[in-house]
Amino acid sequence: MARSHRSGHPDPRLRAVGGLLLALPLTGALLAALLGPWVVGPGLAARASATLLSPLPVELTDATPPGNTVVLASDGSVITYFYRNNRTPVGADRIADVVEQAMVAIEDERFYEHNGLDVQGTLRALARNVSSGGVEEGGSTITQQLVKQTLLQTAVTPEDRQAATEQTVGRKLREARLALALEETHPKEEILTRYLNTVYFGEGAYGIQAAAQAYFGVDAADLTLPQAAMLAGLVQTPTSDSPLTDPERARERRDVVLERMRALGFISEEERTEAAAGPVETSPAPAPPNGCAGDGVLGGFFCDFLQQHLTGTLGMTQEQLEDGGLTIRTTLRADLQRSADAAVLATQPMGDPVAAMFTAVEPGTGNVLAMSANRVFGFDADDPAQSSVNLNVVASKGSGSTYKVFVATAALERGFPPTHTITTSDPYTSRVYRNGLDSYTVGNVEGTFPPTLSMHEALVRSSNTYFVALEDDLGSVEGPVRVAQRLGLTSLDPVADTVIAQNRGSFTLGPEATSPLALAGAYSTLAANGTRCTPVPVVEVLDRDGRPLTRADGSPLGIGAGCTPEVVSPQIATTVNQMMVGGSSLPYGTGRRAAIPGHQIATKTGTAQDRASVSFVGSTPRYTASVMLFNPTANVDVGGFGGSRGGQIWHDAFLPVLSAEAPVPFPPPGIPLPPLPGG
Repeated sequence: MARSHRSGHPDPRLRAVGGLLLALPLTGALLAALLGPWVVGPGLAARASATLLSPLPVELTDATPPGNTVVLASDGSVITYFYRNNRTPVGADRIADVVEQAMVAIEDERFYEHNGLDVQGTLRALARNVSSGGVEEGGSTITQQLVKQTLLQTAVTPEDRQAATEQTVGRKLREARLALALEETHPKEEILTRYLNTVYFGEGAYGIQAAAQAYFGVDAADLTLPQAAMLAGLVQTPTSDSPLTDPERARERRDVVLERMRALGFISEEERTEAAAGPVETSPAPAPPNGCAGDGVLGGFFCDFLQQHLTGTLGMTQEQLEDGGLTIRTTLRADLQRSADAAVLATQPMGDPVAAMFTAVEPGTGNVLAMSANRVFGFDADDPAQSSVNLNVVASKGSGSTYKVFVATAALERGFPPTHTITTSDPYTSRVYRNGLDSYTVGNVEGTFPPTLSMHEALVRSSNTYFVALEDDLGSVEGPVRVAQRLGLTSLDPVADTVIAQNRGSFTLGPEATSPLALAGAYSTLAANGTRCTPVPVVEVLDRDGRPLTRADGSPLGIGAGCTPEVVSPQIATTVNQMMVGGSSLPYGTGRRAAIPGHQIATKTGTAQDRASVSFVGSTPRYTASVMLFNPTANVDVGGFGGSRGGQIWHDAFLPVLSAEAPVPFPPPGIPLPPLPGG
């Protein structure tokens, strides 16, 4: 008589006997329930009728389980993945034969003989497990296991998950009926392939391809005999038999599989001996990135913007992202993203209290091309190098004199020419605007400015006094505010009416919280000669079969893009662009650091009050990018001006990109621009 171990745990053989005694009534119930229709029915002919079987749920009619959703850059390179279960489905031709043999040998040796149920095999497996005192062979057929795992892994609600796992005769009966139906409608090879793509192998790996990578760093097609035997042995107890945690136990389990393969004639004794001769050797590859957080994701903040766009603007669910096996083609320029990452870090160290953001948009399409920061997108609040706040998107600090472009555009719309000349004192006191009950007085903060300037020269020099005086000539900030909104400065929308109502003369100096993305988008409208496009991160979303994803009602998902031509006239947009080109090409221009030989670059710098932030925006007809630097948690002097560190980041990011492309000049100005001094 078997006795308990000294530890108090019952002998494994006693547990197995108990399992057998509990399984016998269940087996009888299954037999009675399954055979009942044929016993009381019109005879054996009814057995072939699929109407006696439960219809297959849609989850079981799919050829393969969905894999990880993959997110691709515009060049086809991988940005990241989204998944709940790490799975990469592969066809039978990409799975080594020894894998199929090992799985059949240990899980269902009569797989090619039964019709989905194998009572004889179940009783034999129970007897074998009783005699060995452990789990040497599974009790359910591979087809039954496929049914159970599919229903469990596709369960969405807690009720569905409970129904897929509850220990009742009803669940076993349903699985048995579905296994019979599955075998009637699908060939054995497809069932086995689907099983190998579905089953869990431990270490977060679902399916044989993910498992081959997780344990050995190889593809499923390249698994060797001992590797295949070890993976097949993991299916029943993936945690306790893992070679990464208990190599000796994994070796013992592997050898059991090898022996079963030899006994069934899949391998010879010589092959078994050779495969069992050595220890279990693993070489795990890291799991693919999941979501937007972490160092392994190219453009983590772009990824976050993409995810918010998909689930917010486009109305997708997180479950669709994680379980849909989608292919998401994005607008990200991988080369620009990498060069921008390097440019940001060359100027501002990773995790520095002063954050630096580079955000690029394509004029005329709205395609978001890159989002860089001296941060990693992540959720560790104790790590200064991580941030879950997307500073490329949110409105945090003002962007200074970049708003002068909106005032200049509004003035041109009012009929003031680029040669409009004003003489100001320094400091200059506005005759229109107030600072509360006091007069509104401003001064210039960088360099020495001639007292008399044209609009064109004042924009190139970024004269504060001139542009407050130009606002005086306009009489109200409403025109510049509405221009900024029309161009796409969406971060201004929440406060625009208040700025107008209070007639804030400081508007031209850009104190309002500004989104780097919105700033780039507004300037890209000018670079596109007045065509405004909504910034978007996605080109298309394809379903698991490679077709465009549709909504529940069958309508196309779309990408959320939209362009509106001539929000300002091309005549004015081209004029403003050419005025800004002087900022990078003239000796006194504020954007000289961004200059790249042979290319026309329209630039504008900005420095907020007390240098709490510095900004830079540069455009070519193909690219617009903003750069902003500020401390997101405090108002501190960040040092320098927009044209120094901001201009340098823009230059370094675009130098490798523009150097590889032929120059594309801006169209000539719609309003003539006389030469400037020093030009």
